Amino acid sequence: MTFLTSLLDTNKKGSYGSYAAPYKQMTRPRVDTLIPVEDFSKAEGMNATVLDNYEGTIGKSVLTSDLGSIEWKFSVEQDGLYNIAMHYFTVKGRDSDIERELRIDGRIPFNEARSITFQRVWKDERTQFERDQRDNDLVPMQVEVPMWQDVLLKDATGYYEEPYLFYFSKGEHTLSFTSVKEPLVIHSITLTNPQTTPSYETIASTYKQKGYQPAKQIMMKIQGEHALYKSSPTLLPYNDHSSPAVEPYHVSKLRNNAMGGWAWRLPGQWIEWELDIPEDGLYQIAVKNHQNYLRGMAAMRTLYIDGQLPFQEAQHVPFPYNSDWQMTVIGSDQENPYLFYLTKGKHKVRFEVTLGDLAPILNAVESSILDLNAMYRKIISFTGTVPDSFRDYQLEQRIPEMTEEFRKQSDLLKRIAKTLTGPGGKNDDRTAMLNTLAHQLDDMADRPETVPSRVDQFKTNVGSLGAWLLSVNEQPLAVDYLIVSSPQAELPHPEATGWEKIKSGTMSFFASFFENYDEFASDDEGDKSVTVWITSARDQAQTIKKLIDDNFTPQSGIPINIKLVSADILLPSTVAGQGPDVALQVGNDLPVNYATRNAMQDLTVFPDFNEVKSRFSDSSMVPLAYSGGYYALPETQTFPVMFYRKDVLEDELHMKVPQTWDDVYEMLPYLQKNNLEFGLPQRTLNTFGNDTVTTDIITMAPNPALMMFLYQHDGQLYRNDGMKSDLDSETAIKQFKQWTDFYVNYKIPIAMDFANRFRTGEMPIGIVDYTMYNKLSVFAPEIKGLWDFAPVPGTKTADGTIRREVGSGGSATVMFKKTKNKDAAWQFMKWWTSKETQIAFGRQMEIRMGSSARFPTANLEALSALPWPSKDFSILKEQMKWVKGNPEVPGGYLTGRNIDNAFRRVVVQGEDPRETMEYYVRYINEEITIKRKEFNLPYEK
Repeated sequence: MTFLTSLLDTNKKGSYGSYAAPYKQMTRPRVDTLIPVEDFSKAEGMNATVLDNYEGTIGKSVLTSDLGSIEWKFSVEQDGLYNIAMHYFTVKGRDSDIERELRIDGRIPFNEARSITFQRVWKDERTQFERDQRDNDLVPMQVEVPMWQDVLLKDATGYYEEPYLFYFSKGEHTLSFTSVKEPLVIHSITLTNPQTTPSYETIASTYKQKGYQPAKQIMMKIQGEHALYKSSPTLLPYNDHSSPAVEPYHVSKLRNNAMGGWAWRLPGQWIEWELDIPEDGLYQIAVKNHQNYLRGMAAMRTLYIDGQLPFQEAQHVPFPYNSDWQMTVIGSDQENPYLFYLTKGKHKVRFEVTLGDLAPILNAVESSILDLNAMYRKIISFTGTVPDSFRDYQLEQRIPEMTEEFRKQSDLLKRIAKTLTGPGGKNDDRTAMLNTLAHQLDDMADRPETVPSRVDQFKTNVGSLGAWLLSVNEQPLAVDYLIVSSPQAELPHPEATGWEKIKSGTMSFFASFFENYDEFASDDEGDKSVTVWITSARDQAQTIKKLIDDNFTPQSGIPINIKLVSADILLPSTVAGQGPDVALQVGNDLPVNYATRNAMQDLTVFPDFNEVKSRFSDSSMVPLAYSGGYYALPETQTFPVMFYRKDVLEDELHMKVPQTWDDVYEMLPYLQKNNLEFGLPQRTLNTFGNDTVTTDIITMAPNPALMMFLYQHDGQLYRNDGMKSDLDSETAIKQFKQWTDFYVNYKIPIAMDFANRFRTGEMPIGIVDYTMYNKLSVFAPEIKGLWDFAPVPGTKTADGTIRREVGSGGSATVMFKKTKNKDAAWQFMKWWTSKETQIAFGRQMEIRMGSSARFPTANLEALSALPWPSKDFSILKEQMKWVKGNPEVPGGYLTGRNIDNAFRRVVVQGEDPRETMEYYVRYINEEITIKRKEFNLPYEK
C-alpha cells in the first residue's frame, strides 16, 4: 500500500472517510434504483410543487423551495454501495450555488452531507466585449444559463475526488433533502453504479479497430476569454499584460485577453469552450497557459469532452510551473499527445479544477490541524495561554496521550513533506512549514517539560499550517487560447521574442504618461452630468459604471462621471472647492461633520425624501440626521452577532449558547477553567470582516460592546439635542462599569484577532460584526460546519422579554452643497440606493470576488435578496429587530476616542470607573461646546 493510499485512512471524526471505511469491501451492484420524485412521502416547511414535462423534459419533476425539507420512501433490491445520481434544473434564485442537507433514514450519514452543492451554469452577458470611453475593454456581466444537469453527489471541496458512495441494505429506506439555500427542480434521483472509464491504451486500440484516421492539416484556435459556459460567475475574462504574445494585446489599453488566472483555482470550478470541428478524425488538444503560481508543482485539471471523461488519464491533466507562457499539449508527454476522436460539428471541451494526488494529502492535513488544535486546547486548559516559566505543569502525566499524538502527527507531516519534495528531494516553501512543525512536535515529544514555554509558538505554527492548507488547496491557471489540431502539427511559439518585448515595453512606458485608469468619464460633460467619486476599489468602480451605463443613464438621460479616488482626498478637495457632486461609500461620521460646515446638501428638501427613507431601517438613518435634516442616504449597515464553535462549546464543553448576560456570567468560569476565552467586539468591521480603517487619528467610533450594554438599558450617548454627552448619567456609568468588569474581573482579552482565535478554538464564542461570516467562510474552510452564529446575549426584563439591542456602523452616500444639478444628483442617489441596484451591485461583487465580498447593504429588501442561507438569514433578521443607530453631533468625533481612553485607564491602570468616565466626559463636553459655538448653535453654559 502506497503512502497516498494510506492517507485515505486518515479521517477526521464524522467525515465521509470515516463513514466509508467500514464498507470498503462491499459490493457495488449493477442494478439501478429509481426514486419517483413526484411520490414524495412528506414535505415539512417546504412548498413542493409537482411539474409536468418541465423545460423540455418528459415526465414529472418536483420544484423544491429554499426552505424546509422533502422526503422519499423507496425500496432497495440488493445490499451494497451506490452512487446517488440526480437530474436537476437550476431555477432563478439569488445567483448562488444551491445547497441541500442530505439525510438517509432520518440521519446525516457524514459531516460533508450537511452541504451538498449543486452548481449553476454561467456565461458572459454578451459575446463581444464592450469598451468604455477610453477604449478599454469592460469586464462583461455574468448571467445564469438555467439548464438541466446530471450529477453524481460528490464533495464540493475536492478532498474526495470520486463521487460519494452510500451503503444501502436490502429493504425499505428514506432519503430527504433539507434546503440550505436556493430553490431547485429535481427530475430524477437514482441509486446507481456507472461503468468505469477505460484507460487511454484501451481507447487507442479501439481507434485502430474502428479505422479512425488522424485529421489532416487542420488547426483551430479558440480564444480562452471567449468561453461558452463556466461553473462560477467569478471566472471572468481579464487583462493580462505580462507578454506581448498574449492575444489580443495592446501596449496601453486594457484588453480582455486571458481566462481563469487566480480566480480559477478552487476544486470543482470548470470552464467550457465550444469547438466547431470541420471533419471527422483524430485530433490533439493544446492549451497556451500561464502557470506561474505553484512553484515546483503542476496545476491539475480534469478534461471532459461533451460532458464525458474520455479516458482515465484525462482525470489528471497537469500544467507544470513556468514563469513564462507555455504551450501544453494534452498527453503523457509533449511528444506523445493523446488523440481524441471528434466528429464533424460542434463539441464542448471542459477543464475542471481537481486536486489529484493532493486530495488525500490535504484531507490528512486538515484532520491533523483539527487534532493539533484540540491538543492545544487541552494543553492551555492546564497552562493557560501565558504559562509560568518557573512552574512544572507535569503535562505528560496530566495528558498521557500528548507525546504519542505529537509523534503521530510529526510522522504524518514528515511523510507528506517527503512526498511533496518529489524525486529531486529538495525542500521548498511548500515543505518548509511542514518540516518546521514536524521538528517542533518531535522535540516537544522528546522534551515534554518544554511544552508550556513553547505553547505560543506551537499555536502559531499550527495556524501557519492552516494558511499552508489554504494555499496548497488552490490550483490557479491562466489560459490564453486552446488549439485543436491535426496530430504533430507545428504549434505557435507561446512567448514573444526579445525584440517584441523591448518594443512593447518602450511603447507602454511612453503611454503611461497619458493613460488614467482611475477615471471612468462620460462623453457628455454638460450641465446635466453628475460627478461621482468612489473611495473603494477598481472592481467596485467598474461594476457601478457598468450598472450606470446599462440602467441609469439610458432611463434617466443623465450622464455620470465616475472617478476612483482615495478616501483621504475627499476633505482637501471639498475645502478647495474641487470636490464631486456625489460621493459613495463614505463613513457614517462624515455627513454630519461636513453638514456642520455647510458642505452637505440636506436631502429633506426633495419632495419624495420620506418615500426613499422608508427603504432603510430607522436605525441606519440616525447617524445621518442633524438639526432637523438628513444629509446622506445609508449604503451599508453592520451590527454585532454572536459567533460560536459548535464542536468546542457543545461537544467538548457540553454548554448551551447563552441567551442572557446572566448565562454569559455562568459560562465564563467554565470557559476559564479550560483557559478558553469569550470575546467582546473592539470596533466595527468592513464588508470583508476586517477592521475598518480611518485616516483620522482622532475619529473613532464608540465601542460596540459599550453601545450594546448601554442600549439594552435605555442609555444614550447624548442629551439635550446633542448639547452634552450622556455618558456621565447613572445608567451609562453603570453600563460602563459592567463592560470594564469583563476585562478587570474576568480578564477577557483587550485586543484580539477573533478570526484566528476562533479558528483554533481558543476563543470558541465571541461577539463581532456579522460580516465576520464572510471572512470565516473563506478564511477557515477546515471548520466549515463546526460553527454557527446567533443573536447577542440580552438583558431579561420583568415580563420575561430578552432585550438584545446593539449599535451599528456603516457607510453612506452624500450630495455636496455646491452641486449645480441637484435634481440629477438626487435621481442618481435614489437609483443607487434602490432595491434593484443594490441587489445587482451586491450580486455582481459576490460574482467577482466570491462570498467573502457579500455586500452588507442597508436597503432592507435588497439585503433579503442576497444569497444568504435561509437559516442564517433568519438569525440576521432576528438581530436586526434590535439594531440602534449611533447619533453624530458636532464635536462628537471625540466621543469614541475618550471612551477608549477611559476604558484603558480603568482596565490597565486600575482607576475607578465612575471618576474616570466623568473625567473624560468633561473633555467630550468641552469639544461639543466649542464646536457648537463655532457653528452658532445653541449650547449649554
